[in-house]
Amino acid sequence: MEKTAVVLQDNGSGQISLYSDEQKAGFMEISVDLDQHLLTVYHTEVEEQYNGRGFGKLLLEALVQYSRNNQLRVRPLCPFVHAQFKRHEEKYQDIWYKEH
Repeated sequence: MEKTAVVLQDNGSGQISLYSDEQKAGFMEISVDLDQHLLTVYHTEVEEQYNGRGFGKLLLEALVQYSRNNQLRVRPLCPFVHAQFKRHEEKYQDIWYKEH
């Protein structure tokens, strides 16, 4: 069974981790700036043995849910997240922070 956990340090940096049967299967490197209501995602990684099982999208779903629950906009610096936001813009337009 898969589960996710968001862990933030006092300085706002942290990870969204994905576990499969209690083993860490992947993560997203993030930072949160509560003053600006902004979550920046830098990198998404899934362990090789878990590739092809949709775990990247599970991490993305956890990111989106966390952002919406905490009224945060998402700055997708991670290529995977940025590609998903572009591909499904209507699905993420409420949280996508686009720099001009």
